[in-house]
Amino acid sequence: MRLLPYACIPALVLGALVLVGCAEEKPADDEMVTELEGTVFGTFFHITLPGEWPEDELEAIRDDVRQALDHVDSRMSTYREDSDLNRLNQAPEGEWVELPESVLELMRISREVADHTRGGFDITVGGLVNLWGFGPEGRPTRIPDTADLEQALAATGIGRLELDTESRRARRQADFFVDLSGIAKGHGVDAVGQVLEQHGVAHFLINIGGDVLAGGRRSAQRPWRIGVEQPDRGDVPLAVPLENMAVTTSGDYRNFFEHNGERFSHIIDPRTGRPVAHGLASVTVLHPSTTWADAYATGLLVLGPGQAMAVAEEHGLKIILITRSDDGFRTEKSPAMRAYLDQHSAEMRR
Repeated sequence: MRLLPYACIPALVLGALVLVGCAEEKPADDEMVTELEGTVFGTFFHITLPGEWPEDELEAIRDDVRQALDHVDSRMSTYREDSDLNRLNQAPEGEWVELPESVLELMRISREVADHTRGGFDITVGGLVNLWGFGPEGRPTRIPDTADLEQALAATGIGRLELDTESRRARRQADFFVDLSGIAKGHGVDAVGQVLEQHGVAHFLINIGGDVLAGGRRSAQRPWRIGVEQPDRGDVPLAVPLENMAVTTSGDYRNFFEHNGERFSHIIDPRTGRPVAHGLASVTVLHPSTTWADAYATGLLVLGPGQAMAVAEEHGLKIILITRSDDGFRTEKSPAMRAYLDQHSAEMRR
């Protein structure tokens, strides 16, 4: 546990979000915050609570948070052979596998987001992710053969993941690898939020590897504020206020490899079986649920700027797109995001 005069969270792994105000603002005395931190899912977590907290309360919160995160990891990890998700992946095709309700719920949400994003989000893409070397099996020493890609692509398709929610079971109707990494981290953030609420904590900021959930406000005078980082540069051109809202960013610029001068992103398009190759560098999504925001950010990044904005307009999503151009980076906001920022700007002027 650390007591800091204000929350100053560094630039995040696998995301493009920073807590703004670290250097510019001198906080009031009543803006002392308490931070809990650790590692999970191969990344970090930060929990920021306004004010000072008794150590016994913090210890109880810390224990319950760790238990909740371990619970998520044991069910949804692709790196643990004994996880519930991998029991499904290891089962023969067509065989029903009983699963926890939380796993089935993420699969249900994944199917809905897949439909909304026109196939851009697909949790059955794990075989392709592994083939390109971005999964638990490690990076290959060469670009996958066309025949291998075609075989893995032919086995991909969320429509062939059958769910029986009444009996709490699922089965694979093809030899694909189910990968929940595009949604499970967001679910973990929401799980921590539920723990805090059970402890009576109304105001908090949870950050797990770049997926952020803000509960309540930073202080009575202002909400939490998150800066959207410029890809490849690190400056923060836009600050977004958060109050009872989640924000996640998916980008193609932190996890990639190069081969013969060609750049290959870890974002795999389920429709082509290959890493995305358009100019969209990052997608930031605001949503009341970190789970949904996490999935949408991945699916929209796959689509590219034009289709991503069209989907956001169709479903009223609050998003920010940062796209590479010949002149640098271009930032676009969906109509719902512009309305959200305008509303908060008006409230701040009152």
